Amino acid sequence: MDVEESKLTELEKDLVEGLDGFLGDLKADVDIPAKYTCRRVVLDLQPRAYTAEEVKATRALLQISQALFAQFLGVSPKTVHAWERGNPPSDIACRFMDEIQRDPDYWRRRLSQVAEVRTSA
Repeated sequence: MDVEESKLTELEKDLVEGLDGFLGDLKADVDIPAKYTCRRVVLDLQPRAYTAEEVKATRALLQISQALFAQFLGVSPKTVHAWERGNPPSDIACRFMDEIQRDPDYWRRRLSQVAEVRTSA
């Protein structure tokens, strides 16, 4: 063990030892999936298409106006108006609405955290 290795914590030493073993197995052409736990993570994030009624229902979950919904999604109020008249939303907007549908309480809390009430003078 050299000076650098002597400075390692026990956890770090275990990690280095494990990686050395893994490297040895790679060099020895060991069947890696047979010896090690291997996982492949796949996200099911294909956005669903939203009808005009579903866009309105999603906005209603947040209890906000078209203008605030537009600002929240990063689009113009005219865009939200068009969606609610039947123009299909973009995939990214649909993905965002999917997330709102999954947990509307979370998104209402987020909105309340960023909301500023302004009075007109």
